[in-house]
Amino acid sequence: MEIDILDFIEQCRHLAKQALGKHVGEPASGGFARWVHVVLHCFRVEDERSYRETPNRLKYMAEVRDALNLDPDDLPDHTTIYKSFDRLKMWVWRALLRVSAQQHPQSGHAVLDSTFFDRRRASSYFRQRAGRTIQTLKATTLTDVESLAVLDVHIAARWKHDTKTGPQVVRRNADDLQSVAADNGFQDWHTEYEIAAHDVEYLVHYRGSSAKAAANNALNRANGYAQRWMAETSYSTTKRSLGDAVRALSWYRQFREIVLMFAITNIEPLCEQL
Repeated sequence: MEIDILDFIEQCRHLAKQALGKHVGEPASGGFARWVHVVLHCFRVEDERSYRETPNRLKYMAEVRDALNLDPDDLPDHTTIYKSFDRLKMWVWRALLRVSAQQHPQSGHAVLDSTFFDRRRASSYFRQRAGRTIQTLKATTLTDVESLAVLDVHIAARWKHDTKTGPQVVRRNADDLQSVAADNGFQDWHTEYEIAAHDVEYLVHYRGSSAKAAANNALNRANGYAQRWMAETSYSTTKRSLGDAVRALSWYRQFREIVLMFAITNIEPLCEQL
């Protein structure tokens, strides 16, 4: 999706300030306010640039600098931007994901599904030195069926079963949900009981062809289970726009990168298209 980059920066600025709340004006690195660093990382990922290339791009983008209140003679160094990604904790990116999703109409009906991101594109030398053997990260997301906004995400390097991660994601958002659809990977009676306890209708596909499974699956289809494919559309949009791999070296930076990618996917539809 080709969007107006200045409109994107202004949307990110508005949402970053909401996400940071009372911490919005606190310096994060190099004396620059936290919200500036949050927007710079959104710009870096959306523009598909490295840390080193980002300050150079800003030199020639006067309107973007003005939107960020940056002086052309005092731009943040690439090392400053890099270090701020360490200093901005995961709650910042989760808050940005949450407020970006809130800009879209909320139907109360969501889809639970999982996708994978490749982590092999980071430095092979670093991976060998660190003894890293895990090649993909698993992201379990909760996606609104109407707006395709990603409401929440759980990321893991050690792949827990879907029945372990699914309830955790639903639990965090139960107050805003009426129903959740999921495939049979998320089906066991413990999960069904836990989600039902939050007064959320759980449209989960049953395995097998028994009379009970067939009746349950037919009822789920009548209640909107067919919209579960919306999650795949959301994944496809994210990966076509921003890629299917993480580039950070450290696992915790990779987790933050994935949350940021889904937040950007939520923000892009809010911007003017070219």
